[in-house]
Amino acid sequence: MKPIRLSAHARSHIAPRGFTEEEVRQAISEAPWEPAERGKTQCRRDFAYGALWNGKRYEWKQVRPIFVEESDGIVVVTVYTYYF
Repeated sequence: MKPIRLSAHARSHIAPRGFTEEEVRQAISEAPWEPAERGKTQCRRDFAYGALWNGKRYEWKQVRPIFVEESDGIVVVTVYTYYF
């Protein structure tokens, strides 16, 4: 697997969206890739959560990185996080 790095934009959303770099790496390395908008790629991976997020308890968290594969690595443009 190529090295994975988060863009400044993706990195700035770690705390507000509640994902970790490790979750992003796991999603990219383990989940099936599919096309995203504007020639980018995305994938989704569910993680057991069992905690509070914004005052509500959720059992699961889904991490959906949007990324670009380049010759020397994978650049994560943004990451969406869903709680359920």
